[in-house]
Amino acid sequence: MAICCFADWQSAERADAELQTESQSATNVLVNPDEPNCGLERVKFQLRADGVPKEPPNPLRSGVHSRGYLPHVKREGASYFITFRLADSLPKEVLLRFEREQAEALRRLPANASGEQVGEIHRELRRKVERYLDRGVGECHLRRPQIAGMIAEALRHFHNEQYLLDDWVVMPNHVHVILWPMPNFTLSEILKSRKRHTAREANLFLRRTGKTFWQRESYDHWIRNDDEKARIRRYIRMNPVNAQLCQAPEDWRWSSAWPGWVNKAAAPPPV
Repeated sequence: MAICCFADWQSAERADAELQTESQSATNVLVNPDEPNCGLERVKFQLRADGVPKEPPNPLRSGVHSRGYLPHVKREGASYFITFRLADSLPKEVLLRFEREQAEALRRLPANASGEQVGEIHRELRRKVERYLDRGVGECHLRRPQIAGMIAEALRHFHNEQYLLDDWVVMPNHVHVILWPMPNFTLSEILKSRKRHTAREANLFLRRTGKTFWQRESYDHWIRNDDEKARIRRYIRMNPVNAQLCQAPEDWRWSSAWPGWVNKAAAPPPV
């Protein structure tokens, strides 16, 4: 399958720096530190009951931080929708173009724009990225059953130890996951571990060295409520169907919808 190629890297880098600032500012609009967080309070209560000392604030657990390209909003005690993709699946210039369009849409909003209006612009960016990924751009190493199966097992490996795994799917060039980090584990640590392990195993299978397997940054979104989680679950399960890879969700072997996986979906976080 053809790989999209783009020129003018220096121009892209300049646009990258501008869009990073704009994207971080837009993300901050959606974050309300005073918003009630019942899941976090339950976790804190259990930690106090267990005699665990209070830790200083950590932006990797709750807050906004960046690993150099995308802003990441963390909400301690929350479940997350995560997408990580192969290195050649979404060229940087394409994402920059999508984010430039997002920044322009945000600038056109009136001064009294609601959080829902801002949120819809962010959701449109995600939809553009997902549609592009579903085109199957790049070498699509995850089409190989051995690699897709290895990644599925890696996702399930630390279920109930480091996180509670909900719905997930391995697509030809990207992965979607819903998970809830357990106390004492951050989402950043979990993703780093799973991506590093699967990249090493996949490159061994492909008999290659010195090549990047995953895109450096992952997309993560903390899930606000049960309705949103239900929508994301449906999206994950239907992703192979909508990409015309199978007829029904349960036909896709590398998904939590496949009946062959035992305990394929995790229980919800403790009440």
